[in-house]
Amino acid sequence: MDINRYLQEKKEMVDSALERYLPKKEELTLNLHKAMQHSLFAGGKRIRPILSIASFEAAGGKGERILPFACALEMIHTYSLIHDDLPAIDNDDYRRGKPTCHKVFGEAVAILAGDGLLTEAFRLMTNQPAKDHPSGDEALVLDLVNEVAQAAGVLGMVGGQVVDIESEAKAVDLPTVQYIHTHKTGAMILASVRVGAKLGGAKETLLKALTRYGESLGLAFQVADDILNVEGKAALMGKKTGSDLVKGKATYPSVLGVEESKIRSKELVEMAVDALKRLGPEADPLREIARFIIAREY
Repeated sequence: MDINRYLQEKKEMVDSALERYLPKKEELTLNLHKAMQHSLFAGGKRIRPILSIASFEAAGGKGERILPFACALEMIHTYSLIHDDLPAIDNDDYRRGKPTCHKVFGEAVAILAGDGLLTEAFRLMTNQPAKDHPSGDEALVLDLVNEVAQAAGVLGMVGGQVVDIESEAKAVDLPTVQYIHTHKTGAMILASVRVGAKLGGAKETLLKALTRYGESLGLAFQVADDILNVEGKAALMGKKTGSDLVKGKATYPSVLGVEESKIRSKELVEMAVDALKRLGPEADPLREIARFIIAREY
């Protein structure tokens, strides 16, 4: 399959849905809406919502009932980026080549834009017309919301972010780095896969397989991102290697080195793909997304 075409088609589907789901603009909160849109449509690949769609379809799901959850996942991801970029955390001026939210709208509005996206995500997951959620689905929706909340909160992304911040400029071991990666990034990627699988009607055996896939993929994704960051810095500085640019943040390259990290990311992708070995062509998008993650280049 053509994974680039698949990703583009699904991205367009998610973008269109996000446009529909965002609250209507009001005059008194216009700046807030502009700030939310600025970050939500800043050019992301939509990997998390696309994973939820691919998992939903692999489990036999049909139609668009996955879209509110897929969009909610992207809203939560975007909120986390807005807050990560703030001076109190990563202090970044640019995100995907564009000024960060706080640089355009100020810190106060940026914080509230992140808060708004996080809250809207949970409203969206729990506020769908009855026709989209058949009778008796209330327990499933509650379970999905609980799954996302755990992945996004203290037990997942927020907890991982705190450990990441507190590990800066310190000598950390591999278990600490793995904790950061599996919580800060991996938890929401795993939740994306599991939400799609559950909504698609996955039974226990299939859910376990997709969970193993999501666990390996989530870690592989962040390891690959760490490598891209190091190689990107090396390219900007005209260096042939980024081996001397790995200090500061707690990352796989900072502990294992760039080359060993590349080997580890490939192993994790192989583990993710292997978890799907009993599935047929319906899981091809998931397989190709995993391979796409380590095929990215700076």
